[in-house]
Amino acid sequence: MKIIAAIFFLIFSIGFLSCTDESQKIKERETGIEDVATNPDKDAEIQRANLEHRIKIAGERFPCDTLSLIDFVLKNFPEGTYLVDFDKTLTYNIPRSAVIYYDKNYVLGIIAKSREGERLIEVKNIIGYDQSFIDLDSTDLGTAFFYLALFECTDDESFKVIWESPIPSHGGFNNMSLKKWIYKNTPYVKVNFHYAQGIGHINYNYFLIDGLNNQPHLLMTYEGINFKRTIANLNDDNYPDYYEYLYYDLENRVFPKDSIGFIWDTAKNVYVNTRNKRQTRLY
Repeated sequence: MKIIAAIFFLIFSIGFLSCTDESQKIKERETGIEDVATNPDKDAEIQRANLEHRIKIAGERFPCDTLSLIDFVLKNFPEGTYLVDFDKTLTYNIPRSAVIYYDKNYVLGIIAKSREGERLIEVKNIIGYDQSFIDLDSTDLGTAFFYLALFECTDDESFKVIWESPIPSHGGFNNMSLKKWIYKNTPYVKVNFHYAQGIGHINYNYFLIDGLNNQPHLLMTYEGINFKRTIANLNDDNYPDYYEYLYYDLENRVFPKDSIGFIWDTAKNVYVNTRNKRQTRLY
């Protein structure tokens, strides 16, 4: 009797799970959640439809414009790669693609790639203040790898990738801007990320020391309630240095304690602490 009951329970469980499974699949098909997250073909179809809609409502266009760049990324990069947008400053702002047109034939842009073997990232999950928490558990939403890339507009009005430089963050992108280092008049691209965990922000600064067509030099700076790093010129070479600030962090107040200089070592390709040469940083 017990065996019959167990068999009946097993059959009932399988049937129940099958129904639940089928209901879930129907729900996923209706919402599109499963397709976007785990089906690259469906994701590409949605991205293409969105692009075609933007092209349809676009005003006057020009060769190698932003819509052309979005199209190029979709066609030529691995599945799950996107040209990202700036963080919206207001809720109802129209999203703007994270690009800077440099001279006439070059475009600097921020792209995000999905980690191979994981679900595809969704751009809305990697842009903005709240999304900077994604570093704590990024795999549930897919892991994003950011890159600053330089594209050249070609004669046939397409693009050629000149270089890609990794951005060491997985979420919380805010904006990018073109700056100049006052000491050497060197142009650099400042890529700003929110850092909600520390109530602050992080800047990844890409210095075009060897010209636009060569890989840039990365220096990270940041600022929050109890941490700070600023660009400096400590040894008057072509590479930027930085000051790392130390703080007393008490229960009721935070105040500065000291600052330590770090200088770029061209032989070792690391930043070296001017007080302790055994302490180095990559960027």
